[in-house]
Amino acid sequence: QAQLVESGGGLVQAGDSLRLSCAASGRTFSMYTMGWFRQAPGKEREFVAVINWSGGNTYYADSVKGRFTISRDNAKNTVYLQMNSLKPEDTAVYYCAQYRSAYSTYDHDFAGTYDYWGQGTQVTVSS
Repeated sequence: QAQLVESGGGLVQAGDSLRLSCAASGRTFSMYTMGWFRQAPGKEREFVAVINWSGGNTYYADSVKGRFTISRDNAKNTVYLQMNSLKPEDTAVYYCAQYRSAYSTYDHDFAGTYDYWGQGTQVTVSS
């Protein structure tokens, strides 16, 4: 069993930056791909970014590419999402998730391949 706890959300203005953190426990963190997803009101949960177990590979949704950066610190069992140049359309609850299988990134943009989820942190961007 893994436990994930997000932090760092808040209310900001368009163009501002935020850094989300997700602290993990319960499984060997360095063995698992970690992802960030988000869900806006009335919309389905969508993929934002993913980082593989070593941090050597990252992938982003087109909507955030060039503005968001995912990173991880395996010594601290934490994954981060640095969000720059925020837009009102980035407003959502952001969730971190841990991949089902160790040392794998197959279907990394599909929520169903992640077995563990945090409680979410609200990000609101005003115009």
